Amino acid sequence: MIKFLDLKSVNDSFEPEIGRAIHRVLDSGWYLLGQELESFEYEFGHFTGSKHCIGVANGLDALRLIFKAYMQMGQMKEGDEIIVPANTFIASILAITDNRLTPVLVEPGIDSFNLDISLIERHITSRTRAIMVVHLYGMACWSDQLEEIAKRHNLLLIEDNAQAIGARLEDSRRTGSLGDAAGHSFYPGKNLGALGDGGAVSTDNDELAAMIRALSNYGSKKKYIHEYQGLNSRLDEVQAAVLRVKLPRLDSDNQRRREVAQYYMDHIVHPGIILPRVHGTAEQNLAHVWHLFVIRHSRRDHLQQYLADHGIQTLIHYPVPPHRQLAYPEWSEINIPVTEQIHDTVLSLPMSPVMSRKELRQVVETINQYTE
Repeated sequence: MIKFLDLKSVNDSFEPEIGRAIHRVLDSGWYLLGQELESFEYEFGHFTGSKHCIGVANGLDALRLIFKAYMQMGQMKEGDEIIVPANTFIASILAITDNRLTPVLVEPGIDSFNLDISLIERHITSRTRAIMVVHLYGMACWSDQLEEIAKRHNLLLIEDNAQAIGARLEDSRRTGSLGDAAGHSFYPGKNLGALGDGGAVSTDNDELAAMIRALSNYGSKKKYIHEYQGLNSRLDEVQAAVLRVKLPRLDSDNQRRREVAQYYMDHIVHPGIILPRVHGTAEQNLAHVWHLFVIRHSRRDHLQQYLADHGIQTLIHYPVPPHRQLAYPEWSEINIPVTEQIHDTVLSLPMSPVMSRKELRQVVETINQYTE
């Protein structure tokens, strides 16, 4: 069986350093808000190119806290609108509605899967306060046009960087440092994955950073003094220590993912498979870190079963779009055709920095032999 993602092999590749890091925390006797977190926040902030980094419990909380902080600061209020891609994991939407803000769903581009920036302005109203971009599947979603739109309409730019940590633009800026604030996820399967849930917020805004740090710690800046109605959302010392081990290798691991993607692009020749589209080669395009390698096929479910029958595990990201989820019955009748087409046809192939050439060859040969 070729696993979709062999997490044990990924984490084994960091031994004995991970084991030593965990024992360092155990030996310290300090498990929350300690030196490991402080060091990781500094290192991760430096990596992204951001002035501030605040470790939190998970990626959803990172986004929730960004909106909660802006509301506490008076820059947003209940009912304000946030433009967000219709094609995304539901966490992007949950972070908005959890704060009683209103998501405005905008279609993606069929080739990039990311927010179609050319469609944004037609959705802006007097209640719009921010644009949230999602760097989906590991591909940076950014442009000069996006920045100009935000500036022209006085809108905040918020990044959901859960899937694209380490991606770079042509000017060398990394995702997570492009907008006013960014949320990151360290879920175990991410390119930079912890051994459990974890997340972070990055920003250059001093006031926002201080507010998020307080809100994530029960609304407290000083122990037992609570200025705000906050949350308990903190990245623990063990996870911070593990992430410190993994962070220095992230660029090389991401480059290995690009090599895996390039192998797929060069060798999958089945006429029914629609491959991802990128500028230049996958190996050279630093704006894509290939968290997922997503193909499309008109008979996606049949293809997935065929691959499973041949010992190849795949996943669907995502089978049901947010506007078709039971959590949002008010959207059940709306029609978002490009998003729906994507969700009906996408299939994610095995992808990780520890995949062998033999495994890659088997995946490709099996796909090329598929008969519909």
